[in-house]
Amino acid sequence: MCGAPKQGQKLPAGVDVEKETVLLGTVSDAAGAPVAGAFVRLLDSTGEFTAEVVASATGDFRFFAAPGTWTLRALSSVGNGDVTVSPEGPGVHEHDITVAK
Repeated sequence: MCGAPKQGQKLPAGVDVEKETVLLGTVSDAAGAPVAGAFVRLLDSTGEFTAEVVASATGDFRFFAAPGTWTLRALSSVGNGDVTVSPEGPGVHEHDITVAK
C-alpha cells in the first residue's frame, strides 16, 4: 500500500498561483472514463522519481513543482500512460493523462 496522499482538483486555501507552479489533471482510460486510484508519479527531466500521489475517485491528481521539464506518469490496473510537461512559470498547468495497456 502506498502512502501517497489522495488528490482532488480544489486547491488548498492559501495557495498563491502567482508564486507557485501547480501541475494538475485527470487520469482517464481510452474511452475517456476517469481512472480512480491510479498512482501518478512526478519524474524530473532526467527521469528520476520526485513524488507520487493517488488519483481521486474522479481521476484527479495535483503536484506542486518548480518551472522546468517534468514527466507525469500514471500507473493503474487499466494501463499506464505519461505526458511530458514544461511549465515556464508559476500558475495552474493542466495536463490530462490517458492510460492504456
